Amino acid sequence: MSNRYKILIIEDELNICNFVKTILETNGYQVLIANTGSVGITMCLSHRPDTIILDLGLPDIDGNDLIKKVRERLNIPIIVLSARSNESDKVTALDYGANDYVTKPFGTEELLARVRAVLRNSRQNYIGEPHKTKFCTGDMIIDYESRRITVGENEVKLTHTEYDIVELLSLQAGRVLTYSEIIKKIWEYSDSGSIKKLQVNMANIRKKFGEKPGENKYISNELGVGYRMNTEN
Repeated sequence: MSNRYKILIIEDELNICNFVKTILETNGYQVLIANTGSVGITMCLSHRPDTIILDLGLPDIDGNDLIKKVRERLNIPIIVLSARSNESDKVTALDYGANDYVTKPFGTEELLARVRAVLRNSRQNYIGEPHKTKFCTGDMIIDYESRRITVGENEVKLTHTEYDIVELLSLQAGRVLTYSEIIKKIWEYSDSGSIKKLQVNMANIRKKFGEKPGENKYISNELGVGYRMNTEN
């Protein structure tokens, strides 16, 4: 699995959908596609993309209503990509919770710049920390821009979710984040199996970091409370 940024396109026009998909994949993004609003909402909840690119004129639901439904559950950045160019349409979409608005026809570089901007702002606002490009502790380095983690000379291949957990802990290194805090940030919801899901992901992370059982070289487990990213001594 990849830890590249994941972008969901919700668009019913096949030509535009394929064009945007090609642009994004060529620039290193992982792309998901939904051709209706209902499928788009389902994919938002199940795949938790990093950004949504949304057409307002969907066949089954108005895009503004979809924005409202997403905002009731998730805080995923939304870029509207629409032929509606009136100022009132832009204001409505932004008031409903869209992060940005691009009108069709659009330039490739403009769209990529808007995507980079919402991703950058989303990470900066993730836990209210200033923008950072890298984090280091011991022989581990996290490169936030490329979403790459190296331990020593080796790159650690994490899943999308595993990377998000490590990044979250590193942005508040030295502080214990409770299980509920981590679960809310990573999955946006909580259920009876959420802690177990977190523990399974953490076990996989530790294994990929090369930590032995009981070793807390990079991440410490405060039993019954949560996890803490260790800081450089």
